[in-house]
Amino acid sequence: MIPNVLSVAGTDPSGGAGIQADLKAFSANGAYGMSVITALVAQTTTGVTAVREVEPEFVTAQLDTLLDDVRVDAVKIGMLANAGIIRAVVAAIDRYAPRHVVLDPVMVAKSGDRLLAAEAVAVLRDELLPRVDLITPNLPEAADLLGEPETTSADDMPAVAERLAGLGAKQVLLKGGHLDGESSVDVLHGGGATDYLTSPRVATTNDHGTGCTLSAAIAALRPQRPDWPSAVREAKQYLTTALRESHRLEVGHGHGPVHHFHQWW
Repeated sequence: MIPNVLSVAGTDPSGGAGIQADLKAFSANGAYGMSVITALVAQTTTGVTAVREVEPEFVTAQLDTLLDDVRVDAVKIGMLANAGIIRAVVAAIDRYAPRHVVLDPVMVAKSGDRLLAAEAVAVLRDELLPRVDLITPNLPEAADLLGEPETTSADDMPAVAERLAGLGAKQVLLKGGHLDGESSVDVLHGGGATDYLTSPRVATTNDHGTGCTLSAAIAALRPQRPDWPSAVREAKQYLTTALRESHRLEVGHGHGPVHHFHQWW
């Protein structure tokens, strides 16, 4: 059975991040993609120029209309923009209890533009994070959630992941892409185990939407795999290849997108 996977996130007209990237990653990893839009974002490979947040009541209307009709096997949550939208998503999770929920805590775009209101971080941490199955922060996002300085060492990542798990998430995938080195190291912590996931670092500036793509791929694969570690490892391998093959694309003048459909063209 093909899984139905929902993205709850903002848009990206350039197609490299947000809802557009999630739908591509779902399709590339064998899932039927659906979307609930939280914000209209005017952005390209060079930055964000404007954001129009969707009213929380309309986010609720989108979620209820969809979830009353369609079986949802996994949910990926991305940009939520403000506290009202976060609470609308929390209420929907409580009502419908989707089986697998992945949270990519989108706070700042690749360009440095803030995508989550600073005052909403506490709501995301205290109300949403305990309700999800897997959270996928990078090192700056982890520091923001924990209210502590950003770590600069891979050796410290397991302890950071454990502190994040202490906030309520069942599984934590802490991404180390901001560190230097020949390898890209992530740490998966949960279920009493901590694993290092290492892949060769790809030398490319086509890294727009990598966080969206990875979390979406995990959400697509989890209903098709027996556990979180196997879904995460396969998703990381998919993203690494998408980065490696991104030179085939010519999109924009800034940080270009990864090649979501590298398997086929």
